[in-house]
Order: sequence, then C-alpha cells, then structure tokens
Amino acid sequence: MDVSRYLIPFEACDLTMISRVGGKCASLGELLRAQIPVPPGFAITTDSYSRFLEENGLTDKVQERLKGLDVSMLDEIHTASDEIRAWIESGTISEPLEDIFAENYRVLSRRCRTPALPVAVRSSATAEDLPDASFAGQQDTYLWIRGVDDLLDRICKCWSSLFTPRAISYRIKNKFDHAQVLISVAVQKMVRSFTAGVMFTINPATGDRATVVIDSNWGYGESVVSGEVTPDQIHVNKITMEVSKKTISKKVMYYTTDPHTDQVVKIELDAERQESQSLLDSEAIELAKLAKIIERHYGKPMDIEWATEKSLPYKGDIYIVQSRPETVWSQKEVKPVVEPKASAIEHIMAGLIKGKKIT
Repeated sequence: MDVSRYLIPFEACDLTMISRVGGKCASLGELLRAQIPVPPGFAITTDSYSRFLEENGLTDKVQERLKGLDVSMLDEIHTASDEIRAWIESGTISEPLEDIFAENYRVLSRRCRTPALPVAVRSSATAEDLPDASFAGQQDTYLWIRGVDDLLDRICKCWSSLFTPRAISYRIKNKFDHAQVLISVAVQKMVRSFTAGVMFTINPATGDRATVVIDSNWGYGESVVSGEVTPDQIHVNKITMEVSKKTISKKVMYYTTDPHTDQVVKIELDAERQESQSLLDSEAIELAKLAKIIERHYGKPMDIEWATEKSLPYKGDIYIVQSRPETVWSQKEVKPVVEPKASAIEHIMAGLIKGKKIT
C-alpha cells in the first residue's frame, strides 16, 4: 500500500499540492521550506477522505443529498448538514487507513519524546486559504487530542465539517461544485501556548504595508481567532523594527489545558492579568521578523497565526501554526505616491511638492 497517497509529512508539502493536502497543510510545508519554526506534524490527504467515503458508501449518497439546495433554504440546509455529518461521523475508518494514521501518530510522538503526544487536529480544505475566496474558519479544529482513538474520532469530525451549514451555503452562493471541494486533515504537535494570537503583515484597518499588526491574549489563540476577547494589539514598524503603537486591552478569559482532566478549558483571567500586557515588546519584534520572512517568501501580505511556548522562568519559543494570504487589502491596486520620474532629482522634487518626506 502506497502510504504517501494517504499521508504526507508537512516537510514534503508545498503549494503545488493543495489538491492533495488542502490550503492549510500546503502552507505549513511552505513555511518549513522558508525555515520558519512550525510545530511538526503530517497531512492526511484528500485521497484518504475520498477512500473513506467510498468504503462507507457515502460518495454518491452525500452528493445526492445536496442536490437542489438553495441558499434561501436555511432550514433544509441545516437538516442536510446534520444528516451528512452524522453519516460521516458514524462511518468506519478501514484497517489499512487506521494503521497508517496510528503508526505515523506514534512516530510523531517518539519524535517529540512525548507518549500519546497532544496534537491539534485541523481541517484543511482544498478551497481554503485561497487569495480570492474566504473559506477560512468554515471547518473544524480540535485542540489537545491525545491517543489513537481520540485522533481517529477527530479526523472523522474534521471530514464531516466540510458540510457545516455555513460551508454548504458558501459553496452554493459562490457556485463551487460540492464534489470538487475535498478535505485534508492536519495533525500537528500541540503548542501549549503561554500567549498566542494572529498577526498581519499589513495594517488590516488602513492597508499600511510598512506595519506588522499583532493581536495577542494569554493561552491558546482560539480566544483571539473567535473574537471572544478584545486582544492586546502591538504595531511594529517593518523598517525600524521598533514598536510604534501599543494598545493593552482588558482580557477577561483565555483557553488552556486543565492538568487534571487533560481537556481544553475556558478560564476567567484574574484581575491582575486582565489588563497586563500579554506579549513582550521583544517577542513582538521577533514575531515581526518572522512575518517579514513569510511575506517575502509568499510575495504578498499575509494573515498569520502564532503561539509562544515557554518553559518558565527563562526559555521561550515562538511558533507559527498557520499562514494564509490576506484577502482584503492585497486585492486592491497599490498606487505610488508619485509617478516614476526620469531622474532621481526629479523624483525627490516631486515628492517634496507632494508634501512627502523623502528619506
């Protein structure tokens, strides 16, 4: 059995493989090629998903259930979603696939020197993270998953999340063929985040390309991504690599792992930490350095998820856990402040006339 047809390490993924590993996993491979610190893991390919559907008699059954749906039929879309997700989540992963997934999970655990390694299990759809589509966030992610049985269960749940009501409606509205949108699953070493969040290599509020904007909160990044908190925000100037602006917000909660139950829990922050800066200025600058490398590698503004893992009191590591093209300002035409001139002195004079400082 050709294992590489069904599972591919992140190191072997790149942007030419979106049809096999989806946007998220392809991007993680690209980050590794750019020597960006990414937690190790592997992609369960779209061939695994297709084989699972075929072996459980669901390939035609799912497509038949989706026929005739319209974006105005909200109740029917919800009903279809519930039925399809139940079919997939009650399906059986065949023994050959199960062996591949389980063995590579054990290899990853040994590599990270942690028995039953906690992993993040993330959906990676083939239509996700495209520059001209906003599929991001439509499928499911599961954090701190341990053991083969729980891993297999979450893989099925990720597969089924290709058919959430939101995902079905979006594909119908934007005329994407349901049968042509497939799904991969990223299985990635879990970063036990001290702080986490998102950053943009462009100011998402103004389109300023000279600024990296970083949002952060304590714990896992889901509180920032989901909008459950107003995060701290730090602006770093890309030229001087200095913090140019800082807003420290009142952050009322965060996500972490309960050491007693080994489950991800939502916890209320104590009063002192609510208004404390969650990310050091020095860490923000290190993140901005990575952001510039990622933007240079992709050649476009990027939307990046990051996390810091600390072994207190001293050691700290920064990881990039996801990256995708920014989809708002990057689609707009960038116009120069002054038009090109025949000589350097003409360019300088034109800039001064426009009221711009020439450095």
